Amino acid sequence: DFPVGKPDAQGYYKARGFRTKGHLGEDWDGIRGGDTDLGDPIYSIGDGIVVFARDCHMGWGNVVIVRHAYRENGDIKYIDVLYGHLNNMSVRRGQSVARGQQIATMGTAHGLYDAHLHLEIRKNLEIGMSRAKFSRDVSNYYDPSQFIASHRHLHTSRERFRVAMNTFTYDSQTNW
Repeated sequence: DFPVGKPDAQGYYKARGFRTKGHLGEDWDGIRGGDTDLGDPIYSIGDGIVVFARDCHMGWGNVVIVRHAYRENGDIKYIDVLYGHLNNMSVRRGQSVARGQQIATMGTAHGLYDAHLHLEIRKNLEIGMSRAKFSRDVSNYYDPSQFIASHRHLHTSRERFRVAMNTFTYDSQTNW
């Protein structure tokens, strides 16, 4: 499901969309304008585990990254979903989350931007917060709205998958 206006982004719009070799996520804003959406709930797009939750400063503010496992054409696949510019985080690293569970509230990256949610869906599980170290194109990213639309009706199961937690290759070199 969509991360705002549960489940179909009702009351929100994409202020800035996904652009190949450019803006590799989507910026979601409330239709009321300005900062009227500050503090609005942000929801997990699916079941997963929180692999990152911290204040990154650096133009990001609070960031949560949830890792999701899913089965597609018989294969187990993984994605990381980054929720950025958050006001408050209600989850911590290592915590399991459910589809539609509130994980944060919409923020401004400590006043750097008008309130909005920056959402990325990553194929590459090594990126973490070190985006500049990786190719900034569709080899590493999915268009979030297209991915959600094409995967929201996957067959559900109670299967459990092992999820690697420490895959962010370059984040250890970051001085938070």
